[in-house]
Amino acid sequence: MSEGPRAPRALTVIPVEGLGEIGRGDDIAKLVAARTTLADGDVVVVTQKIVSKAEGRVVALDPEDPDARTRLIEAEAVRVLRRRGDLLITETKHGFVCANSGVDLSNIARGSAALLPEDSDRSARRIRDGLRAATGTEVGVIVSDTFGRPWRQGVVDVAIGIAGIAGVVDLRGSSDTFGRELLATEVCVADEIASAAEIVMGKAAQVPVAVVRGVDPSWLRSGSVAEEVVRPPAEDLFR
Repeated sequence: MSEGPRAPRALTVIPVEGLGEIGRGDDIAKLVAARTTLADGDVVVVTQKIVSKAEGRVVALDPEDPDARTRLIEAEAVRVLRRRGDLLITETKHGFVCANSGVDLSNIARGSAALLPEDSDRSARRIRDGLRAATGTEVGVIVSDTFGRPWRQGVVDVAIGIAGIAGVVDLRGSSDTFGRELLATEVCVADEIASAAEIVMGKAAQVPVAVVRGVDPSWLRSGSVAEEVVRPPAEDLFR
């Protein structure tokens, strides 16, 4: 069903600072609620790294074993699509096609590796429920991670888990500014919001959470899952 054209909106992106080092068992929702003021309709973007740390998705990795990382990446993959040197492009059990199965060694102690959450949507729902309990607000939550993109240099943050916010908004059937019907336009608003949040979070600023305020209220909805943003294999021309 068509959502209709998007009216211009002003967005505010607010970094949530002072969270400190996150460890296993930490309640991200309580930590965020104590350090910022939320409003109904906000979208809280949380990096995968702190979600994985809080959920205990950190494993030992022998830094002296050059093959240990490759074995871990392969163990986290359901399919290896490409190999080039130390880089593997894999498909994870979540359905994500990404570098190295999302196994991450940055911003984590030497000898350890962070894995993707077991269920990123469940992680997002848990944080959303915790924020509602702590603040009484109705917000969306996105768990974000850094992905490369085919045919484009550089990386961007994308949504790997969502709760209370649409993954994709379908504009097919609405009209462009010249009155022509849009036949193929589907906008991945969850990725857009994740990328907007990353601008204030950065990669080395120790700001793993941001609040995006001012999104279109029609994007806020229950029941969305990150699977919405993953192109089905039958529609993928390159897999």
